[in-house]
Amino acid sequence: MSNPDAARTSKRVLEPVERISEVLFGLIMVLTFTGSLSIAEVGREDIRTMLIGALGCNLAWGIIDGALYLMACLAEKGRALMTYKAVRQADDPGKAHALIAGALPPLVASVLQPAELESMRQRLKALPEPPARAQLGPQDWAGGVGVFLLVFLSTFPVVIPFLLFSNVHLAIRVSNLVALVMMFVAGYWLARHGGYHPLGTGLGVVLLGVLLVGIAIALGG
Repeated sequence: MSNPDAARTSKRVLEPVERISEVLFGLIMVLTFTGSLSIAEVGREDIRTMLIGALGCNLAWGIIDGALYLMACLAEKGRALMTYKAVRQADDPGKAHALIAGALPPLVASVLQPAELESMRQRLKALPEPPARAQLGPQDWAGGVGVFLLVFLSTFPVVIPFLLFSNVHLAIRVSNLVALVMMFVAGYWLARHGGYHPLGTGLGVVLLGVLLVGIAIALGG
């Protein structure tokens, strides 16, 4: 439990898993456009329509996802501030200890002794008076911009082959290959941060991504 104003200062703007998730989200969104193209029937006008649609869709979803990220940050800070105030105002040390333990990861809370919780309570009471309400800080806004950029920019590696190759069939194959490689790399890095087998997780993310794209296309997404 810490001062809510500094709750995120020890964290990166976006944690690795958050970055990977946003890239995968952007990839799946753009693949719902490129994956719906038929090699046998597609023409240059279809490609132009697809490019506009894919860029516009990920631009819109990047903005939406960034806004939702900021809402989540504000809610998290508001909850932390409420807990912080409740701990400072609690007359019963036992109640304050329970609030502090509830704000910590369960494993960490389970090993803390009452004396340690009381020490935390005393240090929290010694901190300056908390603000009236939670507010977004520069790091939160930077995170929101980061979310937008990850979703939007993940579009470009997949659509660039359509700009480089005049052969539409080749462009589709290269685009699909780029998307599969990006999903594998995302899964590989996810495994490294989660303690899983990198190769198996990379392949699993590719299969999951393809499945989700297929479902989205089948449902008209």
